[in-house]
Amino acid sequence: MRKNYGSQPRRGLTEQEISDRLNLERKVERAFFEAGKALAQLRDRRLYRSTHRTFEEYCRDRFGYTHRRVNYLIAGSVVFDNIVTGTNCSQNEGVDETGTNCSQNEEADKTRLNPSRILPTNEGQVRPLAPLEPQQQVKVWQRAVQEAGGKVPSARIVTDVVQKIIEPTRIPNTYQTGEVCQILVKDNPDLRGKGGCWCIVVAVHDFSCTVRLWDGELTVGLKYLKSYDYLPQECKQMQIISDRMTRLRQNENLEEAGRAVLKYLGELKRPYLTQVEQKLLSLIELECEMEG
Repeated sequence: MRKNYGSQPRRGLTEQEISDRLNLERKVERAFFEAGKALAQLRDRRLYRSTHRTFEEYCRDRFGYTHRRVNYLIAGSVVFDNIVTGTNCSQNEGVDETGTNCSQNEEADKTRLNPSRILPTNEGQVRPLAPLEPQQQVKVWQRAVQEAGGKVPSARIVTDVVQKIIEPTRIPNTYQTGEVCQILVKDNPDLRGKGGCWCIVVAVHDFSCTVRLWDGELTVGLKYLKSYDYLPQECKQMQIISDRMTRLRQNENLEEAGRAVLKYLGELKRPYLTQVEQKLLSLIELECEMEG
């Protein structure tokens, strides 16, 4: 029988344990921040040059990181630093009105250990903040924490708050779950490589939608979606295709060739499959079943 640890009586911590807990929590919070800062130094100082021709090749071989992942981590570390610095500025009196150099302040350094302050814990939470100015990043993060009930907000909550600040007038979200849409990249680097791809709306939020593509789910702002205005029956057919592709992608027996076909089908610039493509999908399903 599984123990219900939540019902166990609470035991107080010693002063040393409290200190250890705070230090360990700070390390968890700053994990992606430290990674991004380290990657930026490796790149800027070209410390990869003895073994690799390019920084991209080095990151792929050494860490298994794609070029996009590296850029996300580096950008995320900058946003994290802005949030920490901006929060410290707002919590300390007598700082410069411009907010510059306040992180060098001795009192600000002490505030970094304030256990009541909520900081990001992963890069995805700060990714929507990257296009904003530093002061806006702090404002959006603090508001997102409030909307999350004083806890670390999800990337979806942060995205919604960003949309509220960027778009002063509220645009009603008319999308519906199950609707077939097209991805519009526009000025969003997170959507690079997905422009024109079809997707299925799986959740509707105030200023964004969570959609399912061939390679997973993504939360995007309303301006990055365009409905195909399909009839309900047509949307249902595309939902079935999407579900089949998702099951295959999660199948441990899916070979590299099959994954390449899924990628091709999922990145089509049209929301339907030809007869040949339908046969390819069925063939991959059959192969996975036989190997299973």
